[in-house]
Amino acid sequence: MSPFQTLNLPNGQTIGNRIAKAAMEENLANTDQVPDQALLRLYQAWAEGEAGLLLTGNVMIDRRAMTGPGGVALEDERHLDRFRQWASVGRAGGAHFWVQLNHPGRQTMANLGQQALAPSAVALDLGQFSKMFAEPKPMTEDDIQEVIRRFAASAALAEKAGFTGVQIHAAHGYLISQFLSPLTNRRTDQWGGALENRARLLLSVVEAVRQAVSPQFCVSVKLNSADFQRGGFDADDARQVIQWLNEQAIDLLELSGGSYEAPAMQGEARDGRTLAREAYFLEMAGELASVARMPVMVTGGIRRLAIVEQVLDSGIAMAGIGTALAVEPHLVKHWREGRDSHPQLPPIRWKRKPLAALASMAVVKFQLHRLSRGRKTRPRVSALLALIIDQLYIAKRTRQYRRAMSAQ
Repeated sequence: MSPFQTLNLPNGQTIGNRIAKAAMEENLANTDQVPDQALLRLYQAWAEGEAGLLLTGNVMIDRRAMTGPGGVALEDERHLDRFRQWASVGRAGGAHFWVQLNHPGRQTMANLGQQALAPSAVALDLGQFSKMFAEPKPMTEDDIQEVIRRFAASAALAEKAGFTGVQIHAAHGYLISQFLSPLTNRRTDQWGGALENRARLLLSVVEAVRQAVSPQFCVSVKLNSADFQRGGFDADDARQVIQWLNEQAIDLLELSGGSYEAPAMQGEARDGRTLAREAYFLEMAGELASVARMPVMVTGGIRRLAIVEQVLDSGIAMAGIGTALAVEPHLVKHWREGRDSHPQLPPIRWKRKPLAALASMAVVKFQLHRLSRGRKTRPRVSALLALIIDQLYIAKRTRQYRRAMSAQ
């Protein structure tokens, strides 16, 4: 199948081609946690790059629960004009532009000074780096209901701002993913225990979001095909959750994998079933897509047009690309023009995997920050240098965040 063929969604909307700019964490909000000019410049580059779908990085439903200090939060109408500008920039090239809505749960940095909420009091296990994250507090029934309301409210605001859809983040070890996993969800009430109970938050959020937006507004879910942790959420669990999602009005299901503890989404959990060391969720996603009634998108390591074509030929409806578009934002346009472009970043083979994962994210963010300033990317940047720059930037943004929150 041609990657440049249109994709018709269940709600009647059409995406211009089969390639999506997958979500990446940008940390480019201003001190009010809203889109800044830097973020608009970054998405202008992607809008010019001709992907059919642009997905924002994490947009938080609660400014008290951030994945990073420079993140975007959409919880009320105070700065809706800035979101309107963002939506306008992203849609300028004709792409669909969806907001990825998220809550970090226990994956909340301790130095942000906020109480981390989670299904159970199970802290992150990252060895000597564990103390970087806040100790989680088990959520009350009121906490859970508030999260559901916030997802719905943020989705309605995204539609009001001019975005064409939202993606509910239920992967990568964030809050909804934590509820799905028996390793992090040890509750004995209606939200824990059997998979049906562990999936209740996801299904409740999807239902609330769908009711809060119009039928033509797209609602997507990002789900782990597996957490890649022994005893965690696995492919059999994912298959059952997809069957439940089939009963909901879902327009696109993105399959990924991993968490902060097992960062497969950065390519660290590749196994013998990989395809040319790219699209490393492809085989598992293909198996899961066979039970999905909605179009399925797979994200993870794709950087070659030939791999995109193999992904689509396997029955997957859409290919999501992250890192390669951080290096070359016009990659899809280049492919359409017939260029054989396959951008990549040098592998980081540090022995300390948590540190290597941080460095991998820092190198990607280094590229995003250069694009946000209208500059060319530097794929060969030193991982150590990128990590130092990122840590200094995060420290600065953390101080700004704490001052802003203390002033409220």
